[in-house]
Amino acid sequence: QVQLVESGGGSVQAGGSLRLSCAASGLTYDRYSMAWFRQAPGKARDGVAGIYTYGTTIYADSVKGRFTVSRDNAQNTLYLQMNSLKPEDTAMYYCAASSRVAIWSLLNPTWYDYWGQGTQVTVSS
Repeated sequence: QVQLVESGGGSVQAGGSLRLSCAASGLTYDRYSMAWFRQAPGKARDGVAGIYTYGTTIYADSVKGRFTVSRDNAQNTLYLQMNSLKPEDTAMYYCAASSRVAIWSLLNPTWYDYWGQGTQVTVSS
């Protein structure tokens, strides 16, 4: 049974930082591409950052230069380092895994088979 468990969310002031983690189990982790998505109330789920099986990364324009996605295949863990946080970054953040996503679709949620329960990030001004 595949499980993705996010942690590290919280409340910070604008300009602050958070590091999200996603622990994966029940899958051959290094064969899966991983990504972070976020969803604010009343809005669609949007791709934030993705990392392909061999490490290539892609970012949404809104987070480029502020967020960094990484993975530790030995620990089956995905990370998202978020710096210079803005109020518009407030959302529930989800990690997701896919064995079939093409690199150019890393931020498209329809390609992902497994999802975590999410961790809330709140940024106050």
